[in-house]
Amino acid sequence: MTNVKKEEPIVNRVAQSKLVTFDLEDYYPEGKRIVLDIKDWLYEGFILREKEFRNYIANHQWENYQDAYVALTCTTDAIIPGWAFMLVASKLHPYAKRVIIGTLEELETSLFQTVIANLEVAHCKDKPVIIKGCSNKPVPPNAYVWVTAKLQNIAKSIMYGEACSSVPIYKKSK
Repeated sequence: MTNVKKEEPIVNRVAQSKLVTFDLEDYYPEGKRIVLDIKDWLYEGFILREKEFRNYIANHQWENYQDAYVALTCTTDAIIPGWAFMLVASKLHPYAKRVIIGTLEELETSLFQTVIANLEVAHCKDKPVIIKGCSNKPVPPNAYVWVTAKLQNIAKSIMYGEACSSVPIYKKSK
């Protein structure tokens, strides 16, 4: 009679735990991002002449921004009156999903601020949560701060990283 040792199946303890993995990349708002730089609509890139500016606006192809997220900017040191960006935004309104004044990074931050504010996190109540740190999509640093604050109100604990190598961030006191 041979002594054959029965192999035990490999158990994935992470999958069996109550650990909730929270990946901000899953909440990335899909859609085209566009930077609209108005410098080309200014005289010599610096002076806003109202009549010429309004002419550019009247002849611009606004439908190109359909369902896009738009960051308005002026990359020269021109002094732009507030109404100029308001006018551009009013033309974008029927087409774009969101319009901000700023950079692409500021646009992403604005998008994630809205996403996290509207995020349902009840499934994390009294559970250990790990917020994934690596992403292939541009998740702004502020998103991690905001989701931590939101989860801290309900989660048992919050960690950052991966289940195999996480950094503790918060633990609810008993």
